[in-house]
Amino acid sequence: MGITDNRRAQDSERSNGDGDTNTNREASIDNPVADTIRETPLPWEKLLVLLSVRLAEPINHTIILPFVYKMVEGFGVAKSPKDVAFYSSLLFTSFSFCQALTIMHWGRLSDRIGRRPVLLVGLAGNLIAYIVFGLSKSFWVALAARSFNGLLAGNVAVVKSILAEISDDTNRARIMALLPLMWNIGNVLGASIGGIFADPAHQYPAIFGSIKFFLDFPYFLPCAIGCSITVFGLLMCTFRFEETLVKKKLQQQAARNAALPSENSSTATLANEGAPLLAPDQEAQTVQPPKQRSIKELLTPTVVRVMTTNVFVCLAMSMGDQMYPIFAATSTSDGGLGFESRNIGFSMAISGLAVFYMQLVIYPRLERKYGALFCYQRGQMLMIVPFLAIPFLSLLAAHIEQATNSARFLKIMQPLDSLNSPALLEYVMLWALLISLLFTLIIAKVLTFTSLNLLTANLAPSKAELGFMNGAQQMAMTTTRIFSPLIAGTVWAWSIKHSYPFPFNSHMVWNIAATLALTSHYYSLKIPESVNIFAAGKDDENDVVPSDNSRG
Repeated sequence: MGITDNRRAQDSERSNGDGDTNTNREASIDNPVADTIRETPLPWEKLLVLLSVRLAEPINHTIILPFVYKMVEGFGVAKSPKDVAFYSSLLFTSFSFCQALTIMHWGRLSDRIGRRPVLLVGLAGNLIAYIVFGLSKSFWVALAARSFNGLLAGNVAVVKSILAEISDDTNRARIMALLPLMWNIGNVLGASIGGIFADPAHQYPAIFGSIKFFLDFPYFLPCAIGCSITVFGLLMCTFRFEETLVKKKLQQQAARNAALPSENSSTATLANEGAPLLAPDQEAQTVQPPKQRSIKELLTPTVVRVMTTNVFVCLAMSMGDQMYPIFAATSTSDGGLGFESRNIGFSMAISGLAVFYMQLVIYPRLERKYGALFCYQRGQMLMIVPFLAIPFLSLLAAHIEQATNSARFLKIMQPLDSLNSPALLEYVMLWALLISLLFTLIIAKVLTFTSLNLLTANLAPSKAELGFMNGAQQMAMTTTRIFSPLIAGTVWAWSIKHSYPFPFNSHMVWNIAATLALTSHYYSLKIPESVNIFAAGKDDENDVVPSDNSRG
């Protein structure tokens, strides 16, 4: 059987049958020899380049969060405070909408021309977009800058493909866990930069108050600081990144092989006139780049099923991420917690500490023992618990507010010695329950999305399709970010304006998120265990393809 027939048989097995992947995994776990297999050291020199590239997007994505409301208000495009919220959401939606239009094409393009050119284009687009955004004096210029940024924001799909190419079965889970880790670090840094350095002329008048530039462009400084991260990533990618696309490597190898005969002198050629032009192993083999499959061939039933669950679970988590700050800031009378921004930030920062240990230590061990599919399914089930439980905390917050006769009590962090015994107990209970539920949600997010990154890479039948597969997955995720703010905000506003009973009250949006997660889990149960195998890894064995002369 030829190489082509072997690959077709592998693809058929991956898309139609469960195979014995789970059995093999369990056998390898029980096998003492398998336990002694050591993890391949992480290629930190390559990873540092990729992580610097990846860090640029989440920082610039979240850097506008603290000041976007004030920025839109200053543009004068809104006629009322409610309109300010609408126009602010357009700035977020425009980025996600434009990214969804192009990200799969960027991934596909990287499969053809290489990873490096696409990374450079994405970083350059990010840099230009945020300089223009920081210098915007009208809403429409800011909207155009965000849209332009979205059109060129394809780097996340390309970075995922590269990580799959430079990893192996022993360290792939740990490497893939770095992506959501960098996303969370970027989110924290971006929001901090935006809050600290926005409108410096008024925040720090002693330093910036006399500088006219910062009076005319109050939001340029945080954008410029964010752009410095992008410039660093651009320099690292330009001078330190080595192409990883297998097609490029094969073409370079073919060029070297073609140059071998010309290195022989005429004397050597005459002296060895009776010898074959190629060595026996070279004569039997020739280097050929892998042929890309069509989109129809790539969208197997297994791929469609994984992408479907991707849409459901991303929509659920995105709604939860959008809703928590709104829910926490809403008054207890409307079904919220009555927190101010400091309390909201504190709760998110404390629960976010779980990300580091979970992604770098716990998840790789779970994936090696049970597989990415198992972790993916358990993560979806786990996120249902906080979705259903978090809105009930409003009842406890309302009782604390009533007991202290002060709505301001919940808005700021209280010193424990200032509370009476009943209020102290309920206050500690509120924070303990809130942190526990947010902590659970973080664990669910790590299990779900790190596993999803692994499954997506495993779905690619060869490394020549890694860009397309990661681009398709990222497009699905980006599309959910277009609709989740609109759905969550609309449902929340409708539910608190009406006096309908549970589950149509302030719990409704959380119930919808839980239902979406449950639906995703149901469909994930039909995904075959074969997705735990990295099929594109077989390219390493088939980089050299038999020529026609070697086939009998």
